[in-house]
Amino acid sequence: MGSPFQLISAVLPFLTLLNNSVETTSPAQNDTTQNTTVSATPLEMPTDFSSLFTFIYSFSALRDYLKLIVLGGAFETLRRLYSTSYRSLVDRFFITATFESDVSYEWMMFWLSSRPQFRQSRNFSVSTFGSKNSALEIDDNVDEGLRWRTPPIRYQPSYSSYRMWYKGRYITISRTKEESRWGSDKSILEITIFSRDRSILDSLVLEARQNWLSERSDKIDIYASEGLSDGWNLVASRSKRPLNSVILDDGIRELLLEDARDFMNSRQWYADRGIPFRRGYLLYGAPGSGKTSIIHSLAGELGLDIYIISLSKTGMDDSTLNSLISSLPEHCIAIMEDIDAAFTHGLTRDRAGTELDDPRHRDLQQRSSVDDHEGQGHTRNPSEAKDMRVTLSGLLNALDGVSAQEGRLLFATTNRYHVLDPALIRPGRMDIHVEFRLASQYQARELYKRFYFPDAPDEEATVDDEASVDSGYVTSTMDGPDSASSGSKSVRPDKPPKYNGTTHSARAPKLSKKKFEQLAEQFAARIPERELSMASLQGYLMSYKTRPFQAVDDIERWVKDMREGQDRRAAANKA
Repeated sequence: MGSPFQLISAVLPFLTLLNNSVETTSPAQNDTTQNTTVSATPLEMPTDFSSLFTFIYSFSALRDYLKLIVLGGAFETLRRLYSTSYRSLVDRFFITATFESDVSYEWMMFWLSSRPQFRQSRNFSVSTFGSKNSALEIDDNVDEGLRWRTPPIRYQPSYSSYRMWYKGRYITISRTKEESRWGSDKSILEITIFSRDRSILDSLVLEARQNWLSERSDKIDIYASEGLSDGWNLVASRSKRPLNSVILDDGIRELLLEDARDFMNSRQWYADRGIPFRRGYLLYGAPGSGKTSIIHSLAGELGLDIYIISLSKTGMDDSTLNSLISSLPEHCIAIMEDIDAAFTHGLTRDRAGTELDDPRHRDLQQRSSVDDHEGQGHTRNPSEAKDMRVTLSGLLNALDGVSAQEGRLLFATTNRYHVLDPALIRPGRMDIHVEFRLASQYQARELYKRFYFPDAPDEEATVDDEASVDSGYVTSTMDGPDSASSGSKSVRPDKPPKYNGTTHSARAPKLSKKKFEQLAEQFAARIPERELSMASLQGYLMSYKTRPFQAVDDIERWVKDMREGQDRRAAANKA
């Protein structure tokens, strides 16, 4: 690159042209005009830096540009100095924390909703879909019957800024929304505290978490991945279900509970032996036998939240599945329901393990299905393979790969145990396999007791006669003339209305403990062993919820109808 003097030499003709003499016109005198041409001295080449600066400064336009450059540079320098000083001041005297859409965000929203400053705020988001755990509900005097027609009205902190005092510290809270093109917006909460001590932030977060946990001591949270995102969202909260409310074969509840508790207390044992701290349970068997119910009860008993992993979710692939499982919290229950259908997105005609499966012919069907499965060599229908988005290798890597989360309990359920790949159910991925069979007579007896347990089992019932006890309750259908006297002058319908089911206002009669035990034994004796699911028995008793005697009398007819229905379905499938 040449020197500044060479650069000036190159542009000197242009500068000379700018400095050429200009034409001027003098005033008119005696109707004559005289033109005068003024010529300037030709520009000389500068020989040193001083003359170069003088040469450049001699142009008025360049002087103006130089002034603008100097002035603009000064303003920009001041702006950057102010910004740097402000950030330095904030970093030195303020603490800033950001909470995004996860469980900590829910803690802070619940804490903010409970603050007196929020109740005095003038900016709210009014909605009927907000979480009741992080919002204020309007107390109204509307009749209960009318209130149920619409969801409750809730106030939430709006997307704006709030200022308040906390333990003598001035804090600013800003709530914003970040829109996403994937259909799931993200809410962000930013808290700025005027303090140099981070312990005030620790105190605030711990207080928010404690308030959240205290409010939800009798509930469990259920999380799922919604939309196309790979994060977890709180979708529901459910009350804890007592473990003894799930009626299973003797020993199953105790087996699962004791094993889960022992696992949660064995972190050091796993670490000393270099074993990944993970535990998997495979619950298999007939549908409606209590697989999902026992998971719900165990979550409440262990104080763990539930995370539902749906392998058929839109956009689910190996990468998304691995990200979801890796982001699970350290202590939780993860559920994969119907894992046998993970790689099949169409309807299937395989009746084994489904409601179409006839328990009376199960042994023959299982032998046939196992032979077919072995003969196929674990191959799949090509049309089914086209629909697969989560591959078997991707699922296996997500369950026990390098990035798999530790400390979690994984429960997988299936109705068709024999179709699962051996690599999926081996120890280390599914450590304990528990079979859930159809209802036994023991389970039927316990279920009957659960339905009609009297309020005071040691007291004698006011009426202990079968006919008189049930006579006050309606049957499934009603026909016949009106019981009104013929002398009545009022107009009445010819027949009472026809309906099926039992009115909810009816209540079961009180029974003595002796009579109660007798009815339970009679009910259980009329249930065939291992033919009916607990869900179907529960549905039957729901239709007799206030008629314990009639429930015992009609059970044989109901069992007969169930068998005939299974026979008809079997004949239709053969045809």
